[in-house]
Formats: sequence, C-alpha cells, structure tokens
Amino acid sequence: MVHHGEGLRRLTKDEALVKAVTVDHRRAGLPDRQVAMLDFAEGIAQTPPRSSAEAVAGLRRHGYSDAAILDVVQVAAYYAFVNRIADGLGVELEEYWPEEVRRPGRT
Repeated sequence: MVHHGEGLRRLTKDEALVKAVTVDHRRAGLPDRQVAMLDFAEGIAQTPPRSSAEAVAGLRRHGYSDAAILDVVQVAAYYAFVNRIADGLGVELEEYWPEEVRRPGRT
C-alpha cells in the first residue's frame, strides 16, 4: 500500500486518510460501502479462492453495479498479477523509496 498510496495521496490530498488506509482500511473511517469494496479487492489479491458469488452479492448489496464490480476485479487482479511478476523476478523499487518499502523484511 505504501507504493500505491502515492496515487491516493494525489487524488485526495489527505495525508491522514492515506496513513489510516495504509494501516487498516477497516479502521480508517471510510463508509461501509468502501470498506466492503476494499475487503473484496483484498480477497482477490491475497486469497482468490475466497472470492465467490457470495462476495459479489455482498458488493451488490452495497450498491455496486456489475460494471463497477468488474472494474474492482480487473484492477485488483491486475495489480496482484504485476506484483507477483515483479516479486518473482526480484524487481526492486527505485532508490528514492525508503529501505523498508523497497526491501520489506530485509531492513
């Protein structure tokens, strides 16, 4: 989240929100609808087998259209895919990123 938090920071111009979402999106004061979407995206990125028709139905109950759900799935899956490729190849972030972000667990 640290790396992708830059985009959220640019869009919202809200440093406190970015920090809160980085720590725990469930406790960041977001509307329930956004927490549900982030939980769903997290499941796609981290534990895809847990994503299911039931999870999709949960997003629909929060007012997400099928098109919006497809967007969430595509973005979450794409980032998970790219991150796994980068991790698999040992790609490291640029030098301007802090050491704990560039090499988590190796500082």
